[in-house]
Amino acid sequence: MSVTMTPAASERVRTFIANRGKGLGLRLGIKTTGCSGLAYVLEFVDDLNEDDTLFNIDDVNIIIDGKSLVYLDGIELDFVKEGLNEGFKFTNPNAKGECGCGESFNV
Repeated sequence: MSVTMTPAASERVRTFIANRGKGLGLRLGIKTTGCSGLAYVLEFVDDLNEDDTLFNIDDVNIIIDGKSLVYLDGIELDFVKEGLNEGFKFTNPNAKGECGCGESFNV
């Protein structure tokens, strides 16, 4: 199982956690929603759950629960700025398609 993160993404996550003042890392998961069926979820983590897998990338902890790991194996997390917009970009080799708005995907 693997997860990668660009330097821009790891710096952004470090900044978020530092501004928050606490936290073990960032949870990357999925939820059932959207036009295509699945959407990415990012949230702070203070404690690990029993089924969590922790990936330490460039001194940043990315935590993925067991259910989501199947869909996220091989994913790359990036942080991009495009014009006035900025946000995390997910490159997921398991995604077979995305909805037109880019908010959800299917496998």
